[in-house]
Amino acid sequence: MTKTATVPPMSSGIPGLDEILRGGLPPSNLYMLQGAPGAGKTTAALQFLRAGVEAGEKCIYVSLSQTKAELESIAISHGWTLKGIRVEELSASDTVSGASDQTIFQTAELRLDETRQAIERAIEEHKPRRLVYDSLLEIRLITGDSPRFRRELIGFKAFLAKRNVVALLLDTQNGEAMNGEEVEGIAHGVIRFHKSLEDYGAVRRRIEVSKMRGVPIADGYHDMAIREGHGVVVFPRIIPGSAIEESKPELIKSGVAMLDDMFGGGQESGTITLVIGQSGTGKSTMASLYSKAALERGESVALFLFEERLETFFRRSEGLGMSLRPFHESGKLIIRDFNPNEISPGEFAQVVQGIVSSEKCRVVVIDSFTGYLNSLPNREKAVRDIQSLLKYLARAGVLTMLIVAQHGLLGQNVAIDVDVSFLGDTVLLLRIAEHDGRLRRNITVVKKRHGPHDLDVHELFIKSSGISVVPYNPLPET
Repeated sequence: MTKTATVPPMSSGIPGLDEILRGGLPPSNLYMLQGAPGAGKTTAALQFLRAGVEAGEKCIYVSLSQTKAELESIAISHGWTLKGIRVEELSASDTVSGASDQTIFQTAELRLDETRQAIERAIEEHKPRRLVYDSLLEIRLITGDSPRFRRELIGFKAFLAKRNVVALLLDTQNGEAMNGEEVEGIAHGVIRFHKSLEDYGAVRRRIEVSKMRGVPIADGYHDMAIREGHGVVVFPRIIPGSAIEESKPELIKSGVAMLDDMFGGGQESGTITLVIGQSGTGKSTMASLYSKAALERGESVALFLFEERLETFFRRSEGLGMSLRPFHESGKLIIRDFNPNEISPGEFAQVVQGIVSSEKCRVVVIDSFTGYLNSLPNREKAVRDIQSLLKYLARAGVLTMLIVAQHGLLGQNVAIDVDVSFLGDTVLLLRIAEHDGRLRRNITVVKKRHGPHDLDVHELFIKSSGISVVPYNPLPET
C-alpha cells in the first residue's frame, strides 16, 4: 500500500503565528485576514509574501485599496523592501474606462468583470505561489448584494485551487458584521486581528485563529504587537505541559540557617512563593538573598523588575553586603526591567519562558508582581493569564518568587488589591510592628503546601553586615 506524501505547512512569516498553527498554514488555497483599519493586516500580508520570496516562490500583491507607494512606505518603516513581490494596482471603482459615460446599464457588473479579469490575467502571467488580495471591501461594495459577493468568492477560490495558489484575502469586516453572508465558510481558515485602546497606555493588540480546517490550533486570543523592524509579532499563550517536568524536587536554601529551618530545611524547586508585605518590610531583600545563594551555588537566576531600576537594585543589594554585579556581568544573573505599560501578559510570558529555557534558570523573581498587575486594565484576568506561566515554571523545576505589596506602611489588616494567595505553594509574610518606640520586622511562613514548616513568628534584621533571622522575643514591659 502506497503512503500519500504529507505536504509540509507553509510559513506565515509571522513569529509566533506558526506556533499557534502547529507549523504554519496548511497548503490550501484561501485564507481570510479580518480586522479593523490599523489592526496589522497589511503588515502581516507583507510578511507572508516576504516569507514566500525567501523560499524562492513567486508572489503577487493585488491592491484595490492602496497604492504601490503606500505599500513601499509600510515596508520601509520596517526596514524591508518589496523586492521579489509583484504589486498589481487596480481600482474596483474605475476599472472600466469611461464605462459610466458609454452605457445606460449598471456599470457595477462591468467593473466587477473587469476587476476579476485583470486579477486572473496577472495570475496567469506571473504564476505565483502566494497571493494577497487587498481588500474584500471594494468587491463587496460593487457587487451590491450578498449572493453575488458569495458567488464571486467561490469562483475565485476555484480559480486559485486549479493553479495551486495560496491566497490571503484582507477584510475590514468581522464575522458579526456580515449580515448572514457566511463568507467565512468559503475560506479554509480565518484569522482575526483585534486592537483596543484602554483609558491609559498603549494600544492592546490580540490575534485569534477563529477557523483553520484540519489543524488542532491553539484557539482563543493571543497577545500580539507591531514592532518596528519586525512587523507583526505574536505571543502564543504558554502551554504548561510543554515544559520538561523535573522528576525529583530539590531543596533551595537561602544561606540563612534560621530562615531555611522555618521552611523545614529550605524551599522546594518547582514551587511558587509569595513574599507579601508592606513597604519597607524587606520583600525585595528576600529576593536578593535567595538570588545570591543560588548564584553562589553556580545556578542561573532571572529577575524581572517592574518598579525598581536596575542601578537601584544593585545599590540596595550592595548596601546589605550582597554584591550581584559580577554575576550580572558574567551572564549568570539575567535581569530584565520593563515599562509596565508597554508589555502585554502574553509577551511577558514569552520573555520569561525563553530566558528560563535557554539559561536553565533555577530561581525566578518577579518584583513586583503588584506592579505587573497594576499595569494591566483587567487585573483579575491577568491573574488567570499568569497561572499558565507559573505552572510552566513549576514543571520546569524552578523556584518562582512573586513579590506582592500590601497597602500602607504600618498597621494591621492591610489589604491587597487582588487576591493572589491561591497562586502560591508557599506564603512568606513580612510585617512591621511598633513596640516601645521601636520598629521591629517580623517574618512568618503562613503557608507551605509541601512538607512541614515553622508557624512561629521570627524577627528579621536587615543590616549592612547582612541578613539574620532570630526567634521573636517580646521586649520587656517598662
